[in-house]
Amino acid sequence: MGFRIREIEAECKFSSALSVQALSHAIPAEAITRVLQQEARLEERERKLTMAVVVWLLIALHLYTTLSIGAVLRKLARGLRFIWPDPTIELPKDSAIAYRRSQLGARSLVALFQHLCQPLATPQTHGAFLFGLRLMAIDGVVEDVPDTQANAAYFGRHTSARGMGAFPQVQGVLLAECGTHAIVDCGFWPCHTSERVGGFRMLRSLCRGMLVMWDRGFHDFDMIVGARRRGAHVLGRLPSGVKPQKVRTLSDGSYLAYLYPSEYGRRKRGERVLVRIITYTITEPALPGYGQTYRLLTTLLNPRIAPAHDLACAYHQRWEIEIVIDEVDTHQRLASRTLRSRTPVGVIQELYGLLLAHYAVRTLMHEAALQADIDPDRLSFVHALEVVREAVAEFQIVAPEQEQALYKRLLSDIAAIRLPERRPRINPRVVKQKMSNFKLKRAEHYRPPKPTKSFREAVVIQPQAPDEAVVVLELPPYPLWSGAALLDLRLPERCLI
Repeated sequence: MGFRIREIEAECKFSSALSVQALSHAIPAEAITRVLQQEARLEERERKLTMAVVVWLLIALHLYTTLSIGAVLRKLARGLRFIWPDPTIELPKDSAIAYRRSQLGARSLVALFQHLCQPLATPQTHGAFLFGLRLMAIDGVVEDVPDTQANAAYFGRHTSARGMGAFPQVQGVLLAECGTHAIVDCGFWPCHTSERVGGFRMLRSLCRGMLVMWDRGFHDFDMIVGARRRGAHVLGRLPSGVKPQKVRTLSDGSYLAYLYPSEYGRRKRGERVLVRIITYTITEPALPGYGQTYRLLTTLLNPRIAPAHDLACAYHQRWEIEIVIDEVDTHQRLASRTLRSRTPVGVIQELYGLLLAHYAVRTLMHEAALQADIDPDRLSFVHALEVVREAVAEFQIVAPEQEQALYKRLLSDIAAIRLPERRPRINPRVVKQKMSNFKLKRAEHYRPPKPTKSFREAVVIQPQAPDEAVVVLELPPYPLWSGAALLDLRLPERCLI
């Protein structure tokens, strides 16, 4: 039995009927309404473009990244317009969308993200837990934003010996669940803000039963203490300059040690934390880092519960958050482009819309993996993104009583493409293209003076001095001197052909 077409109620308004039901399991319409009400953004009079539709539009911007914002709205409304009684109904113009975006602001998107984005893994999720602890990771990301005065003044831009950076940039820090790639917390700051500031902010989302991993750039005494106060355990790489005070060696080759804060006064007062240090090396010549010595720090002190070799291998699960960033930047946002928004509020609004879209797709992928009883790592994010794009119109057309059947088919379609089993990640810190030979764009290039002449008037042919005597070679007609015949010619030193 096939699907039936949805019937439109006589008194229904287009704006109230427009939604993205394909993502409603991850982002319920009731949650959007509740957040808008809390932020005093829910209008009393229903407009042609409601605030709820604006929220859906900001999320869908990152399902259809290559389209303009007006074209994205047409994509969202495509299925509903197909069955709408009035085929001539018009959608809001770009100016109306921009006006409603400015009315919405960024706080509603931030509140919606914080309300919805929670860890997804269950005990049935493959590869999401280690020693009964939920694997989490913290990492930073830098995003280019449009080069406007407002963005440059608020977010700043990096400089080097070669000059200013090409674009203003946003410094972001993410907390992600390694097993499902769900981003459960984030923060965005001006580009000169240290990653560690964001790392401390991510501690608010840690809780008992988590094992959080970070690289050596996030190492900090207070980060470790803060994570333990919230009941979470830590597994991170130790910078070479940190020298813990060894206490005793354990049976698996690791050792217990005291770690002290960097401030002398705090060390003198006796502040310290007991940690476990694991030292390992990679003996496979084909792997990056071959022969190097790595030091890991963990708050899991019992070698019988958490053997050193298992922890050393598990640390490379931290690369899952690097893959999360790749999903967001390379496949979803298309990192060769900047973000769209020309104001700081619009940038923050857009970034949270981006992460909500990623969370919604990852929620569907997790449910598809549970239904197929496989590791979520075996599912393709790119394939899932394409399936969701195509399903948006289908969910608007189908009868409400058949949405559940269509949702099951959506999950089956996502699980249809399987990736090979994921190997532990370890990559060299290299880039393929580092810099350009073109001159650097400087301040004077942004607002060049207006020309006083037209282009045609500005073009002047420069006469050349008369040439010396030139020997003109007479060639046979074209067919005779083409191809190999031309190779046999012995041309004079100077000739015209």
